[in-house]
Amino acid sequence: MKLQSSKEDILKGISIVQNAISTKTTLPILSNLLLETIDNKLKITGTDLDIGIITYVNVKIMDEGSITLPAKKFMDIIKELPESPVTISVRKNNMVNITCEKTQFKVMGIPRDDFPSLPQLKDEKRIEVKQGVLRDMLAMTSFAMSRDETRYVLNGVYMLFKKDRVRLVATDGRRLALIERPIKFEKGMDRNIIIPLKTVQELHRTLKDDGNLVISIGGNQAMFDLGESIIISRLIEGEFPNYEQVIPKEVKEKVVVDREKLLLATKRASILTSHESQGIKMDIDKGRMVISKQSPDIGEAREELDVEYKGSPFSIGFNPNYIIDALKNINQSSLGFELENPEKPGVIRIGDNYVYVVLPMQLA
Repeated sequence: MKLQSSKEDILKGISIVQNAISTKTTLPILSNLLLETIDNKLKITGTDLDIGIITYVNVKIMDEGSITLPAKKFMDIIKELPESPVTISVRKNNMVNITCEKTQFKVMGIPRDDFPSLPQLKDEKRIEVKQGVLRDMLAMTSFAMSRDETRYVLNGVYMLFKKDRVRLVATDGRRLALIERPIKFEKGMDRNIIIPLKTVQELHRTLKDDGNLVISIGGNQAMFDLGESIIISRLIEGEFPNYEQVIPKEVKEKVVVDREKLLLATKRASILTSHESQGIKMDIDKGRMVISKQSPDIGEAREELDVEYKGSPFSIGFNPNYIIDALKNINQSSLGFELENPEKPGVIRIGDNYVYVVLPMQLA
């Protein structure tokens, strides 16, 4: 194999794929990237057996072929090369020459024979989604995923295709985010899957503002074809909990507040939280909300916000991070925060398409 390409293009390709590589693998080949020449492009593949990422780089091919190279070393080398065309060539003993201007590296590669094959899902039915739409949907839900490995079914985003709608749901048991959007797909294509946390992170990182994404689902695998890149992922197997039963009915009396001001006030109060005392306090009264935090060993923070509210006064506590995570992803100047009493969850709804539920904390 022998090819030439720009440093920028190769580096971009490696950076897309290298996140699929596991640093803790016991199989040496899984620390490598697979390089293959296909149709005047360089195909770069990385996998940890749970997720595989493929991307294509424009190159000039002199000789067809393939090789695998250590992902980290390969990336480190390309990063430090001059801003000039890079030539990569493979010798018969699997030694790979990487040259750029007067710089030369020799790296030992491993033949592609030992590299695992990724699942083929090309014959499965396909669902097409706008990349920008899915990226925004992931941003507004994925923060609520559980990181607790003992609750593996919650370690991902639940994706449901039903009746010309796509719905995403994420929860860690203390908060829940749900978003829904219209989408067109063939009859009989109703599906529900749980996309693992790592795959969600890669999708969010790779999705663009424009262009479409094609999703193919087969067995316990899903393929997300973004055109230049493809992500193939093992899915979480198990039954996602009945999330609809924990979403409270809408209340008439809401606290209407400026989203940005609430976000900043919550951030400021959170500065005085600690591992032992995580909650902040919200005092709600007619026309005002006071956000405060008292920590005997640290100090006190207090901020008053103007709100629209005509109900009875009460106080409620929240983990500020759960409020911040939602508010920073909502693109709206003001919102109605449904706060009924200190024992019931707080709810943010945006139209009929988005709901965020967060459990309160006990006030000391």
